[in-house]
Amino acid sequence: MDTAEYMSGFAQFITASPSSYHAAHEVARQLSDAGFTQLHEHEPWVAPKRAFVIRDGAIIAWITPDNVSTTAPVRVLGSHTDSPGFKLKPQSTTGSAGWLQVGVEVYGGPLLNSWLDRELELAGRLVLKDGSEHLVRTGPFMRVPQLAIHLDREANNGLKLDKQRHTAPVYGVGAVGDADVLGYLAELAGVEPGEVAGYDVISVDTQEPRRFGRGDELFAAGRMDNLSSVYAGLVALLNAPDDAKHISVLAAFDHEEIGSETRSGASGPFLADVIDRIYEGLGSTREERHRAIAQSWCLSSDAGHSVHPNYAERHDPAVQPLAGSGPLLKINANQRYATDGQGAAMWVRACEAAGIEYQDFVSNNNSPCGSTIGPLTATRLGIRTVDVGIPLLSMHSARELCHVADAHALTRAISAFYAGA
Repeated sequence: MDTAEYMSGFAQFITASPSSYHAAHEVARQLSDAGFTQLHEHEPWVAPKRAFVIRDGAIIAWITPDNVSTTAPVRVLGSHTDSPGFKLKPQSTTGSAGWLQVGVEVYGGPLLNSWLDRELELAGRLVLKDGSEHLVRTGPFMRVPQLAIHLDREANNGLKLDKQRHTAPVYGVGAVGDADVLGYLAELAGVEPGEVAGYDVISVDTQEPRRFGRGDELFAAGRMDNLSSVYAGLVALLNAPDDAKHISVLAAFDHEEIGSETRSGASGPFLADVIDRIYEGLGSTREERHRAIAQSWCLSSDAGHSVHPNYAERHDPAVQPLAGSGPLLKINANQRYATDGQGAAMWVRACEAAGIEYQDFVSNNNSPCGSTIGPLTATRLGIRTVDVGIPLLSMHSARELCHVADAHALTRAISAFYAGA
């Protein structure tokens, strides 16, 4: 698969994945098409060699090679399906001054100003009284209008948005009592509004992913943090060898942007539950599982920062990774990233086997370092973990930017990881 084909598939994946629930189902669709079997947690597992399981907005898939031993290690590609934005509130239909508005709550840490003056949609799941789930998306539906400069002459000297007063999107005009956002979502999903008992619905930018720039080398889209890693892991797993001496696993968690402390987040038991059941299917004893985990690896892949040409001083003065120069090896002295010397060596082997370059990333000492699922997975499972990802500009914007070479190189490195490098 060349870069053009990869980026075309990536763009389609982003478009099909407006919410974490859609992303998990799109991964599942592609896995099913490739012959993977869906399992359900509440049913007995006669574990097939290629399988996956969904838990809410998270999905874990794996390949267990034939004749693999009871002490075979796992090689996990960890990622997450959620992205910052705005989540639909319980009182979803509001309004002011004759405008109809959508009641939303900030989800994670979005770059607020990037959501202004964009055509947005709502996407997620509706849950009926009987517990059944229905995916829904509206297409272009609403917009957060910015105040005209004529009414705020100081806007260009410093824009400050109040998260409660200034982020409610408009979607029409009229009386609040005559409109119902939730009813509209139910109509789109083909269900009775009165049957909807709960929902998890988030705002999404509707602009399509787009290549641009010199030689079309740049790529802009929403939710690349962290669908860039989910898709890279999916493509690598679909091409992973069936004769490896280890079990290849793709783990795409939900709720990373809000701390991961949920049943489908990296701090929850999802991955441990699945790995336990895989080893039970192999007939592994407790002692053998400990031996297997001691030899295992997790490649925690989440987007990182490219040096910004207009704010280069915000980065480390000596370590300034540039988009287009390879994916990142993310390092932090305080273990906000889980990379250590052994992890760095493993990543070097994978990149050399894939024939790609990589770059180090470390934060400026004056800037707090964010974290991701790497340290959580290492703590939860006791598994050796290294943090990597592609460099972005405008992370947590409604529309982020990467270099196409980095996105393609990441899946090649993950493929080498799955091959045992």
